[in-house]
Amino acid sequence: MTHAGKTVTQFLTALNNEDMAAARALLTSDFKFVGVLGSRDGADVYIEDMGRMKMKYTVHKIFEDGDDVCVLCDYIMGDKTVFGCSWYQLREGKLSSLRVVFDPRPLL
Repeated sequence: MTHAGKTVTQFLTALNNEDMAAARALLTSDFKFVGVLGSRDGADVYIEDMGRMKMKYTVHKIFEDGDDVCVLCDYIMGDKTVFGCSWYQLREGKLSSLRVVFDPRPLL
């Protein structure tokens, strides 16, 4: 696994462990999140939301291409689990953006 893949794995492990400080340390300040239910600008805003949500991840497969990492995983939100895809982009060794795609119907 390359540095990019290891960084994403560390990030997901930190989120699963609810270690928001460790997760935040892996993001650029201008981190951008885009998902099917909304978007967030800025690492601090994103981490604050993730701390409230307490979402967990079960990783099935990681694909890497330079500073792009694609993760196929289950997103576990309370009693709901949905399968989806996360596309992380890194800049200077940190996560700079994340785009997430999944079917939101089980959550609505």
